[in-house]
Formats: sequence, structure tokens, C-alpha cells
Amino acid sequence: MSQLWQARFFTTVNHLRDLPATQMPEIAFAGRSNAGKSTAINILCNQKRLAFASKTPGRTQHINYFSIGGSHVAMHRKDETRVDEIKGFLVDLPGYGYAEVAGSAKEHWQHLLGDYVQARPQLAGLVLIVDSRRPFTDLDVQMLEWFAPTGKPIHCLLSKADKLNRNDSTNALRQARTILSSYVDEQGKPFPFTAQLFSALKRSGLEEATTKIESWLGLDQDADTATAAETGATDEKSPGERGVSPGQ
Repeated sequence: MSQLWQARFFTTVNHLRDLPATQMPEIAFAGRSNAGKSTAINILCNQKRLAFASKTPGRTQHINYFSIGGSHVAMHRKDETRVDEIKGFLVDLPGYGYAEVAGSAKEHWQHLLGDYVQARPQLAGLVLIVDSRRPFTDLDVQMLEWFAPTGKPIHCLLSKADKLNRNDSTNALRQARTILSSYVDEQGKPFPFTAQLFSALKRSGLEEATTKIESWLGLDQDADTATAAETGATDEKSPGERGVSPGQ
């Protein structure tokens, strides 16, 4: 079972000064309004209404935090979250690019987005949601430009891939990887930017995306440690406890 299934709402903020004073790693989700960001978060976390999509796209202007760990899995979601046991956060950033939103609101969340992705030390990686049927928009490119100088990884989910045929899917993935590989550091080394096809409707690409996110949060190391501990405990059992008669 994916550890992302433990996700639960933690807090919402509208100004950088209100960001949680926690030190656990954060994975941010960004994307153009209607690209399927909320749906992607929900399907990755195996929950229907963890992240909300506004009825009016582009109206959600807050940063929403979802904690991983710190509560009992499969227990009532109103039980207290133990902050000291949280392993990381998924951070839902405001959707961008909706034309009908007032200019002042756009300016506010553009500053909020830009400052967060450029300056948040706890941010371990960015999941960028892009509609697979459309090329990278100017605003998607702006997000890449904001984030690239940090040197941190980006994983692009080409959403709604179920709406493309095989040939179009191949072309969309090739185009995305070409764009991402064009970002290099001062030594000409490509930034750690990756891409994959993703469909929430068909639940395709879930394992690849989950593996990437859990590795960024260090949850794969936790799993390895737990597995090693279980294996060690089994190895330490006496022959009788392992179902082996003494002398065999």
C-alpha cells in the first residue's frame, strides 16, 4: 500500500509568512487550471475529496498542505495529527492561467507561487501537471523558469493521456522530455526534470508517479528499513519458531 494513502488535510495558507514552521520535506503540485491537478492528487492518495477543484477554475488562491504520517491509517480522519510523526507534506499550489480571474488576484498568487517555489527550503521537488493534449503553455514555462534555478527535481505528469491515441501519446511524451531536457545548469548538465503519461480515469501511470514522489519524500527508505527490520526479526527466530525442528 502506498504511504501517500495516509494523506490528510493539515493547513491552508494565503501568505508566505503563514507557511508551517516544520522541517519535513514538501512535494508541491502545480499546474494550469483545468489540467487535472486536484484529480491527480486525489487518485495518488486514493481519496475522493482530499484536494478540491473550485467550481470556477482559477478561483482557489490558497496553498493547501496535506500531511503524510502522523495519524493512524484507516482510522477516523478526525483523530489528532501527531506533528512529530509526520514524514512529509504534499502541497497543493493554486492553479494558474484562468482568464476571468481579476488582475489583483492573479498578481497575488503569481507572487505566492513564484516566491514559494523559489525560496522554500523544505521543498524537495515539484510535480507539474500539464494537459497532455496541449503543449506547454507560457505559464507552464514560467513555472519551469521559476523553479529551474533551485536545481531541485521536477516530474511532469502529462494528464488526461487516456484521451490520446498511441501515436499522439508518444509524441506528447517526446515533446515534453525535449522541453525539459533543454534546461541545463551553468556547466551544461541537464536539470533533474522527468516526465510521464498519466490518466486518473484509467488509473495509468500511478505506480511510476507514486514511486517518484515517495522517493523524494524519503518514504522508500522508510519502507526499505521496515523490510530489513522484519527480515532481521525473522532471521533471529529460533529454529523452533521458524517451524524447523532442532537438529534439522
